[in-house]
Amino acid sequence: MTSDNQFGKGRKYSINCKGALISFEQPKVMGIVNLTPDSFFDGGKNSSEVQILKSVEKHLKDGATFLDFGAVSTKPNAAEVSKEEELKRLLPALKLVLDEYKDAIISVDTYRSEVAKQAVEAGASIINDISGGDFDENMFQTIKEFQVPYVMMHIQGNPQTMQINPTYRNVLDEVQLKLSQKLQALRLLGVNDVILDPGFGFGKTVDHNYILLKELEQFHLLDCPILVGVSRKSMINKVLKTLPENALNGTTVANTIALLNGANILRVHDVKEAVEAVKIVTELQNV
Repeated sequence: MTSDNQFGKGRKYSINCKGALISFEQPKVMGIVNLTPDSFFDGGKNSSEVQILKSVEKHLKDGATFLDFGAVSTKPNAAEVSKEEELKRLLPALKLVLDEYKDAIISVDTYRSEVAKQAVEAGASIINDISGGDFDENMFQTIKEFQVPYVMMHIQGNPQTMQINPTYRNVLDEVQLKLSQKLQALRLLGVNDVILDPGFGFGKTVDHNYILLKELEQFHLLDCPILVGVSRKSMINKVLKTLPENALNGTTVANTIALLNGANILRVHDVKEAVEAVKIVTELQNV
């Protein structure tokens, strides 16, 4: 991973995905492919092979660089799912998509090291861990073993507890410190390709989320690409007094703010609109 300036604007990062160098000189979009029946927005949508391929085709056609496969819902109060069930949902979908799109760059959203291991062996290129290693003590060693890019997210608590009165003295300082400590541990293990995610909606109030969004550029002090996942989340819905299905416009506004403040990856349900936001902000910054 390489970089130049102090903050995100114009910063030159890159990651190695199975031998392919992905540059973040221009921000990239990660399309969400939920394989769960209970995700907060599109749970159950991808319940058949036909629908999975249809979703993937649309994301790629609309300009997604990455596909993020998740087989366990991590919304607040989500039901726990066994490792066996997670693998049962995930591995066939990975094979299906990679058989059809062999060059697809697939990220797997999991906090289990064994699932990460089997996913990478099945062809996944990136591991996206909402717990940043907190839920499985073997995760960092697994990332070291396979040397795949690792999205390390901040969370306070777990999906069952995270929205029960989340509290910080200073949310920006505390999230930065936690990510910095974990990043140091990964660096000592020889892991180079780390992407940081402040964890919007994961143990944060609406105010906490907007402080992190406003100060997003500060995370570039940790010298890593920044992923932002705010797509159709409650931080948008509560402000607009709307529902996830009506939150596309609000999501685009939040994504645009994130890009202006240094986001390198937007993780979204709606790829076309996110790609358009990237193009507009890039044009603005290049003038």
